[in-house]
Formats: sequence, structure tokens, C-alpha cells
Amino acid sequence: MEVKIGVQYAARELVLESGETPAEVEKAVTEALSDESGVLNLVDEKGRRVIVPISKVAYVEIAEAVTRKVGFTVS
Repeated sequence: MEVKIGVQYAARELVLESGETPAEVEKAVTEALSDESGVLNLVDEKGRRVIVPISKVAYVEIAEAVTRKVGFTVS
């Protein structure tokens, strides 16, 4: 699953592939938002940890993994 995190004053968004379910990521974001001085802490599929101060988070986009079609189709 792909997670995009917009960070204030950063030109690019953080993008990570997570092995967690959308519900688990949503829960982590909601818990982090409950404390203004808290941090959003997520782990990607390779075990890398992303920690962002919640006061700097502009948005979090959670997207299901989409399988990409390979090859050509004939209509």
C-alpha cells in the first residue's frame, strides 16, 4: 500500500510503500493527531522508519496497492 505524506515547507511529499493495512495506517495517523506535540511514525516494506512531527504534517494520502497491467490489450 502506498502512503504519501505532505510536509509543510517541504517541496516534495514523502512517499513510502507500507505493508500495513489502510486501517492500521489511519489509526497511526489518528493517534498522532490526538497529541499536537506528537510524531507520526510509520515503517515501510523494507523496514525503514519514517518519523514526522505531527505539527508539520499537511496531509496524509493512503492508497491501496494497484497492480499494474503489463503488455498490450486489444479492444
